[in-house]
Amino acid sequence: MIALAALTSLLLLLLQAQDAAGANEFVYAGFAVGSVATTGAAAVLASSGLLRLTNDTKEAFGHGFHPAPLRFRDAATGAPISFSTTFVVAIAPRYPDAHGHGIAFALAPSIVVPGAVAGMYLGLFNTSDSLGNGTSLIVAVELDTAMDAEFDDADENHVGIDVNGLRSVSSTPAGYWHDDGFGGTKFDNISLTGGGDAPLQVWIEYDGESSRLEVTVSPAGAPRPAVPLVSCNVNLSRAVADDTYVGFSAANGAAASSHYVLGWSFRLGGGRAQDLDLSKLPRLPSSGSSPSSKRTMPPLLLPMTLLVLVVVILLLASAAVAALVVRRRRQFAEEEEDWEVEYGPHRISYKDLHDATNGFRDLIGAGGFGRVYHGVLPRSGAEVAVKVVSHGSRQGLQEFVSEIVSMSRLRHRNLVQLLHYCRRRGELLLVYDYMPNGSLDQHLFGHPSSELSWEQRAKIVRGVAAGLLYLHEGWEQVVVHRDIKSGNVLLDADMNGKLSDFGLARLYDHGGDPQTTRVTWLDGQLPYNCPRTDTLAFLGVRVEDALMLQLSWMI
Repeated sequence: MIALAALTSLLLLLLQAQDAAGANEFVYAGFAVGSVATTGAAAVLASSGLLRLTNDTKEAFGHGFHPAPLRFRDAATGAPISFSTTFVVAIAPRYPDAHGHGIAFALAPSIVVPGAVAGMYLGLFNTSDSLGNGTSLIVAVELDTAMDAEFDDADENHVGIDVNGLRSVSSTPAGYWHDDGFGGTKFDNISLTGGGDAPLQVWIEYDGESSRLEVTVSPAGAPRPAVPLVSCNVNLSRAVADDTYVGFSAANGAAASSHYVLGWSFRLGGGRAQDLDLSKLPRLPSSGSSPSSKRTMPPLLLPMTLLVLVVVILLLASAAVAALVVRRRRQFAEEEEDWEVEYGPHRISYKDLHDATNGFRDLIGAGGFGRVYHGVLPRSGAEVAVKVVSHGSRQGLQEFVSEIVSMSRLRHRNLVQLLHYCRRRGELLLVYDYMPNGSLDQHLFGHPSSELSWEQRAKIVRGVAAGLLYLHEGWEQVVVHRDIKSGNVLLDADMNGKLSDFGLARLYDHGGDPQTTRVTWLDGQLPYNCPRTDTLAFLGVRVEDALMLQLSWMI
């Protein structure tokens, strides 16, 4: 009986030792349902044996952990224990130029990481602990496919070692060292998002005695590089929990990738993990279908024809949209030069003027200078008059600049206020206050029903005189209008006269000697030179209209 009891105890000890050894070393050449604990978007695909951590779902993450916890420090001494692992993964973006945030091999205190979020936090951290401010007890090796400035990422294709935060203690762009064929070594970059066409194999070695963690990466099937890609010292006895789960995490953000684990070998307690037989690993969806499924596929002619037709339609539609955009940009294209910087606040976009004038349809005047349109500014609701100076007009760019310089700074109740201006493809556009009663010449030489009374004429003359007095004496410089005539006197709703059209104006300093101008009568030359055209003009001696002269006689 004693011998039987001793034998039973020995068998129990052997079974316990076998369980302990099994817990410290395992190999997954593909995965069976239930072999790993999955959470979030992760799942084991029974048909293929793949561990898929995420699919093409945005803002999602998934975990796949070995179901039993492990101890990474010696129970007696507290010293960290060595471990070794290798695995094959693939990251397949939904679109070539937009992908998720990568995959990580992780040591975590639980299968369900509390508070973890997707996106740049890789399903392992959140906003409160991602910078290492907390004690998450998570150590990870990240294959990161996004560049997040918050974590000082090297680029959008790097490998990093994270200790209780996503600001890696060591990281470098993804790549590997290999034989250059001439007895030396060569470093090549490697894309982490190669998908099914380029799965990756990763080796991670941790030496408990030196606390050195080394990570090596290469294309799956290539010889293991002799030189690790990234390494650093990590004291696991402080960085992880007593019971720690080992496995994988992956996450998507605004863009999505499918993250796969094809095979995994792990060993805790010294020595290297068993090599993976890549020929026995499951195939990724992009590797193709089985021969039987190919035999059942329908002929490709019709689908290919439809595809070509769709592509042609899309190209034609794109060309039409591009032509429309170019045409619209040309329609509203504007010009701007250095001298206009000073008058920037007065500038208005051509599109706003186009909308205000209903496409320049409401014409209220035309002449040698161009055309004038009525408009309503969409933002303020103010009524305006928009003068479009034609290319062949007597008012060219020089006169236009003069009017900008003069009227943008003049303020008087008897001067028509210049509100805005615009230049577009050679056209010059000026925006004024709208004068509902038009110009003086329309009332003087127009229909008899619009004839002005003598009281109104006197009011207009006084207004023009007040405006001229301001121009000559009231402003910081002397402004000589040089084109006073009834067509340039506009009338507001109360029949107040206001001077407009400063296209020929000139500025002089007070006390200067402006050039004289010869005034012409209808029947010949005036027998003397006038010191200023507009000094006599407000009295009515500019005879090309004759009206102002009549008004002066009335006074």
